[in-house]
Amino acid sequence: MNDDSYWGPDSGDGSAGARTQGHDAAAFRNGPYGGVGPDRAQPGEAEATALMPPVLDQPVPPHWGGPVVGHSQQFPLHGGGGMAQTRSMAAQHPAPERFSGHFPGGQAPPAGADPAAEPVAARLSGPLFRDDAPAPAPVAPAEQTAVLPPLRTEAPPMSNQAPVPDPSVPAQAPATGKAPKGGRDLRAAIGVGLGLGALVVASLFIVKWLFVGVVAAVVVIGMWELTSRLSESKGIRVPQPPLAVGGVGMLVAAYLGGPESALVALALTALAVLVWRMSEPPEDYLRDVTAGIFTAFYVPFLATFVMLMLAAHDGPQRVVLFLVLTVCSDTGAYAAGSRFGRHKLAPRISPGKTREGLVGAVLLCMLVGALGMNLMIDGASWWQGLVLGACVAVSATLGDLGESMIKRDLGIKDMGTLLPGHGGLMDRLDSLLPTAPIVWLVLVGFVGSG
Repeated sequence: MNDDSYWGPDSGDGSAGARTQGHDAAAFRNGPYGGVGPDRAQPGEAEATALMPPVLDQPVPPHWGGPVVGHSQQFPLHGGGGMAQTRSMAAQHPAPERFSGHFPGGQAPPAGADPAAEPVAARLSGPLFRDDAPAPAPVAPAEQTAVLPPLRTEAPPMSNQAPVPDPSVPAQAPATGKAPKGGRDLRAAIGVGLGLGALVVASLFIVKWLFVGVVAAVVVIGMWELTSRLSESKGIRVPQPPLAVGGVGMLVAAYLGGPESALVALALTALAVLVWRMSEPPEDYLRDVTAGIFTAFYVPFLATFVMLMLAAHDGPQRVVLFLVLTVCSDTGAYAAGSRFGRHKLAPRISPGKTREGLVGAVLLCMLVGALGMNLMIDGASWWQGLVLGACVAVSATLGDLGESMIKRDLGIKDMGTLLPGHGGLMDRLDSLLPTAPIVWLVLVGFVGSG
């Protein structure tokens, strides 16, 4: 409702100011506007009564600091006929300037009136004006802090991310001690090497056929490691059963029948690989059989030259000299390269090998070869041992580089994990296999086949 419909005749419509709930219509008979009888109702009386807000039950102190005015306080109104006309004044919290326009002189209403002198005209329960609505209570600082998320000075580390080390804290050495050089356990490597050497020597000097069985087992395991790495890295499906049977057959043929029998066994093994692969789809047939023939030549056929050395009357001594010289090549290269190595031998193939290491391998092999040929081989001289030692050093180095090239092509570090500190068996056969035909050929040239 608007202001004029409540505060009375000063605002314009006099009849609206006199309509109050609970008053008889006769009270307005002699009013200043006159002419209203007891049996006549003022037009719009129901609507005006419905719009009157109720008054609060308790007195409310005014804003101007005056006395408490009751909700039903009566004030005299001058009208016609000398009769005092009263109207109820609802005390809400109006500003002082709003009352100044409705009372003479802008004064507050008198403070001695009896609140119970006349029935209550209306009861207020809300703000009189739309803009008098109470402002919302301010939010306490504690409540604002409670709804805010806690601040973090730094982000917590991710669960799947390793914590970043503090650069101000010095790095501590591992509790296990110094890491082995070259990433290998030298103690395990030495222990495994001594164990294999003892097995070979025992089998050589007890029964020769026992040594043939040891070599056959090593060859089969070596072929399995090579073909497995080819399959894993390149997807090459090499037929393993014909390789295993053909490899063992080549060793036995070489020991019993010589080089010609070994060549025949190699040819039959290659043919078996070709036929075996025909049982599978033709895709990549040429690639698979080529890898199979290479495996047959690289592992079992080169190992047949050890059987040819074993077949001589001093076969065990020749085999031992061959093994010792190959080990001396690796040892001399490692000792000289780690101490004096400055110039890389083949950095793109094997960055660890140096020219100084090759010189150390040649010198040590020549020294041991001279002593071994003079002491172990009947009818040989020391200078032949120098030649043999130099050839072994070169062939062992080339064999090591050749397998390093294969492993780089396959993208692997070792051929297997069977031997602690060494890797796989093929990682130990890399120098022995290419050296076996060189030693056999030099010995046959100097002292015969025996």
